[in-house]
Amino acid sequence: MNQRLVECYHCGLPVPAGGDYAVDIDGERRPMCCPGCQAVAETILAQGLGQFYRLRSARNEKAAPLVPEALQEMRLFDRADVQREFVHRQGDCAETSLAVEGITCAACAWLIERRLARMPGVASVGVNATAHRLHLRWRPETLALSTILSELASLGYRAHPLESEAQEREAKREERFFLARLGVAGLGMMQAMMYAANLYAGPGSDIAPAHEHYLQLVSLIVSLPVVLFSAWPFYRDAWRNLRRGHLVMDLPVSLAVLLAFAASAWSAWSHTGEIYFDSVTMFVFFLLIGRYLERRARQRAVSVLASQRKLMPRQALRVDGAGESLVLCRDLRAGDTIRVRPGETVAADGRILEGVSSVDEALLTGEPLPLAKQPGDPVIAGSINTEGSLLVEVREVGAATRLAALMRLQDQALAHKPRIAELADRIAGWVVLALLLSAGLAYGLWHFLAPDRAFAIMLSALVVTCPCALSLATPAAITAATASLARRGLLIARGQALESLARVDCVVMDKTGTLTEGRLELVHGESLGCLPVAECLKLAAALESGSSHPIARAFSPYRDGRAVSGLHAEPGAGLAGVIAGKAYRIGHAGFVGAESGNSHGSTLYLAGQEGLLARFELDDRLREESRASLEALRALGLRLEILSGDPGGAPHALGRALGIAEVRAGASAQDKLEHIRRLQAGGATVLMVGDGVNDAPVLAGADVSVAMGAGADLAKAGADVVLLNNHLGRIAEAVATARKTKAIIRENLAWALVYNILALPAALAGWVPAWLAAGGMSASSLLVVLNALRLNRVGTEK
Repeated sequence: MNQRLVECYHCGLPVPAGGDYAVDIDGERRPMCCPGCQAVAETILAQGLGQFYRLRSARNEKAAPLVPEALQEMRLFDRADVQREFVHRQGDCAETSLAVEGITCAACAWLIERRLARMPGVASVGVNATAHRLHLRWRPETLALSTILSELASLGYRAHPLESEAQEREAKREERFFLARLGVAGLGMMQAMMYAANLYAGPGSDIAPAHEHYLQLVSLIVSLPVVLFSAWPFYRDAWRNLRRGHLVMDLPVSLAVLLAFAASAWSAWSHTGEIYFDSVTMFVFFLLIGRYLERRARQRAVSVLASQRKLMPRQALRVDGAGESLVLCRDLRAGDTIRVRPGETVAADGRILEGVSSVDEALLTGEPLPLAKQPGDPVIAGSINTEGSLLVEVREVGAATRLAALMRLQDQALAHKPRIAELADRIAGWVVLALLLSAGLAYGLWHFLAPDRAFAIMLSALVVTCPCALSLATPAAITAATASLARRGLLIARGQALESLARVDCVVMDKTGTLTEGRLELVHGESLGCLPVAECLKLAAALESGSSHPIARAFSPYRDGRAVSGLHAEPGAGLAGVIAGKAYRIGHAGFVGAESGNSHGSTLYLAGQEGLLARFELDDRLREESRASLEALRALGLRLEILSGDPGGAPHALGRALGIAEVRAGASAQDKLEHIRRLQAGGATVLMVGDGVNDAPVLAGADVSVAMGAGADLAKAGADVVLLNNHLGRIAEAVATARKTKAIIRENLAWALVYNILALPAALAGWVPAWLAAGGMSASSLLVVLNALRLNRVGTEK
């Protein structure tokens, strides 16, 4: 006698005969197949996360017990040389993105987030269930990464650093599955409609009843793969969200497909009633077409940096005393020297020591033409050397490179959902509820008036008013706009940035590095003490060597290698440090205790323990595109201000040259923040543009902020938008795109709501057959997506 197969409650695999690994869950003894699944289940319950088993919509993967070899492999990720490739340090926190294996549904993300958030030392954790990606911030001094990985493993999930090749393979696999579902739906639709053309002829035709029945059965057969395979994602997502108490558009879609198919199958079998196989297949096909277009738009939004990641080299040509040798990029260290030959990709952020060439940074910055480079100029990891051979000193490698910072900003943006998208989701939920109630009431009313028409009218009401267009209205527009801006060198770092940009009415700009090139030149030096000017320049250069502010570059030719200790930067004021046992300060007059005087440029003072030592006059060149860019902003009706930390007359002179009346000079970081808050208190929506070096507080305080891509640390800048190519004209394009995006979202939402308001009464009155309902709903969804794709042309039209 055969025994009934018993499945593991955790992973669903068969429980072997004689196995006794049961666990008490929700008051019942649940069977487990092995000690691994038993340990995972007990861990979940011990952490008070038993709700996981009620939320999940799919079984988990089989859990493997942690063996010493696995634990040892995890401990490798605690090594600094290994972490350098995928972990970014910021203050006392570390940040990384990991690929997680074993995620099967949204409940898995829920479980991981809640368990890791309870671990001491974890600052933040976010899981993207669709991409199987974990974004983690933690304090390494308190908690080792291997401990976090071990905890994940105890829950049945395996995490490891992201690999672009693996991600690409997974994306291609998903693309193949999606296209297969679309192809099956398209083929089934064409076959079903071909047979339906004969069936619609009805009793007046010369089709024999036996042939009519045959066509109905064949229609059922060709529709079956569409219903079971092509439409499967709708059922899965509807059930997953329904279990969590969420009403989404996939619910009425699933109900419509299943009810229409079931009714048609019964009619075909029993020779009574109507069949809707053509409507079902057309409904599924056009829904998938809409989702495919929306999916492609979303992929374009990240294609710039994804392409750049794929082009990153695995090897570099290191130059040392023994000559040139090929090494893995992860073995490079700051201070190494590498050779970059023509046509090769730069393997790390660095500075050119020898050689003159042009470097293509198009995939990083959107700059269409290669940039000329010479000794002393910086180069970025991922850029392509197009001409001469370059000798480059490595400055940053792995997770510390500019490319890695951009990828982190991209992950951060993808993790944020704009407020308008959340609002649209909530509206869609209520619309779904109203639709379901309307369809149910329609069935009840028509069952009383004309029972033979009740089901057809309910089905038409369910299909024609499906809120697919409403749910696609906002994400389709946002993804298209994000892709359009990314191609022009504007990286949206936070989800709400487009929304805020559309409301901006005041633009506040820093001076140095924003309106000007940020390449300050020393135009005059004067000794104020006992030291000669040459010695004062060397002291100043030593202090500035620890700064990435544009002012520091003006002193780089005077560096002589002196060591500085205790270096401290006061944002917007200056630097202080100890050289050869003596304390020195360099900065604006107030910072060093000097009296400020009139100056046409930026004036810095050097002071030591004995008092003032020197005064330096610096000047900066205006960016070529500044005037045209400001005119473009004025044309959009925006008020312009300059808010600079530079003292003296330089900011005011620049304001007069550019026609900007509102100029504030000598502002500290706190002064800038207070000014922004005063503008906001007066009702202004403020866009702040800064270089991201010492503007982090004011960038964070503005309604929306733009950091120039040449700034020091993009992650620390805290900006909503990063201007990768430093072209100020792109800011006007961003505002115009944001306003266009807002208008298109309103158009999409208005169309979706008006369509539903008009279509529902018509369907309830019995005027809309099922095939027309499917066509109308599909056309509505396609119209919304195609309208959103118009954003791809914003900024390219002449």
